Amino acid sequence: MRTPRRILAFDIGATGLKAAIIDRRGKLLTKHLRTPTPHPSPPGELVKILVAMAKTLGKFDCISIGFPGVVRGTRVLTAPNLGTELWAGYDLAGRLSKMLDRPARLVNDADMQGLAVAKGKGLELVITLGTGFGSALFFNGELMPHMEIAHMPAYNGKDFDGYLGDKARKKIGLQKWNKRVARILPFLYTLLHYDHLFIGGGNSRRLRIKLPRKTTIVSNLAGLEGGAALWRNHQKGIFAP
Repeated sequence: MRTPRRILAFDIGATGLKAAIIDRRGKLLTKHLRTPTPHPSPPGELVKILVAMAKTLGKFDCISIGFPGVVRGTRVLTAPNLGTELWAGYDLAGRLSKMLDRPARLVNDADMQGLAVAKGKGLELVITLGTGFGSALFFNGELMPHMEIAHMPAYNGKDFDGYLGDKARKKIGLQKWNKRVARILPFLYTLLHYDHLFIGGGNSRRLRIKLPRKTTIVSNLAGLEGGAALWRNHQKGIFAP
């Protein structure tokens, strides 16, 4: 398939669902839509919302989906922040492809955001601070196998989701939450010795700490813009079923 001209991009988050039409470079061709994510979010209900959003955006050639969990091919393996176990094994890309009559590809949401911002130089780490904690890793512009850092131990018996997620921020307050982020960032560097760090997600705008050198805060729209990379020819082997 040639690189399409109009791509329907979905950025599925545990707090909000975003959608827009983008071009082959990731530039938004329409306004981006946003609607709250229902909780719990059984697959059938969430897909109906996505289809309704798509029908307001006009014509498109194919579909890119960023999903907050572990995915393989067209299927979801885990969806820890969507409040239901019904997602395990669900063919999300296949279902959306059938309902919207266009080919669809699926990737982790942090991976999709990273595809928009990674510069292709050395080892680049992308993290997202939102409802939970997301991560993606790139080496010389190539997406590495997904690491679910979110559910690794972080500090004092909590995993990264529990330690840095939105529930924690609301419970302990912004100042203490910032201190937690400051405590974790050096750990990530020690683990990976990355060349550049990108920080996205809705809570990135709440950071009040001095960030490490070679760190960039990225726009939340990157979660949509990265959908273009899923349809570039050199990425086909990674994302095609």
